[in-house]
Amino acid sequence: MKLTTKGRYGVKAILDLALQQSEEPIALKSIAIRQDISENYLEQLFATLRRAGFVKSVRGAQGGYLLEKDPGDITIGSVLRALEGPLLPIDCILEKEPVKCDKFDGCITKLVWEKVRDSINEVVDSITLADLIELYKKQ
Repeated sequence: MKLTTKGRYGVKAILDLALQQSEEPIALKSIAIRQDISENYLEQLFATLRRAGFVKSVRGAQGGYLLEKDPGDITIGSVLRALEGPLLPIDCILEKEPVKCDKFDGCITKLVWEKVRDSINEVVDSITLADLIELYKKQ
């Protein structure tokens, strides 16, 4: 499984927001500069993150974004799923409505791919933004 730029940049951007978090909203322009990501692309990512309930937008001259939840309540897995969809090595192990090939019922490797899926999800669901903030500050 390979993450797209949506997932990679989205995690970088929301972590940047969490690191800069204060009472004042953070402008996407400042995140774009620090992370070297197009501001237009960030607008698309943050629209998705806002709909998923991770961030809230503040309009106006001093507007920008704030985290909607505590960093300890936002897992990297939940951010990735909001941006990328299910985290799967192959489509036939989708938990709801798997894509079935003609070997689906007797597939001898499906168990391997399910274990890979479960391991990936376990890891990304065990890491929160708060964990990454703490690691970043120790550098």
